[in-house]
Amino acid sequence: MLEMTVDSIRVSLMNYQRVVILKEKDQERYLPIWIGPAEADAIAVKLQEISVPRPLTHDLLKRVIETLGATLNFILVNDLKDDTFYAKLYLRVDNTDMEVDCRPSDALALAVRAQVPIFVDESVLDKAGIYLDKEGKPMPPASLRAAEASGEIKEEELKKLKAFQEFIQSLNLDDLGKGKEKS
Repeated sequence: MLEMTVDSIRVSLMNYQRVVILKEKDQERYLPIWIGPAEADAIAVKLQEISVPRPLTHDLLKRVIETLGATLNFILVNDLKDDTFYAKLYLRVDNTDMEVDCRPSDALALAVRAQVPIFVDESVLDKAGIYLDKEGKPMPPASLRAAEASGEIKEEELKKLKAFQEFIQSLNLDDLGKGKEKS
């Protein structure tokens, strides 16, 4: 498990799809995860400390967890299958640790509210993590580069990963990681 921070939330200019960009703590590797507009707004509202007149769904979930005497310890983006990311909430209830399956967007919205660590399984970062080249352009995930070099990648998988890479190329990443204070 590698600790991550929410670097930014972006919108593709091609199709207006939202993507949350996670950044590996103390490294220069990023993980883009597609999310819905409501979840993007929920994360952004909390990150920008915008006051809302009524609790949002993720505020409600946080309150329910606390009211039931549980604590959220951390979240984990634990898998990537068929272009779908998976995540889990790690809760402590009555001295018992529990895992709850959820969408990464919901886990992230809850994590920023509860101010708990965000982790990503290393295998997920190996599949979909990106580095920026010297010109600031995203490079394909290490798994794609290695598979292409060895000839082990199937044409169908290559098409899926190329679509992912094209989407990343469509994002404006020029300011990625700039102006952030290191904690």
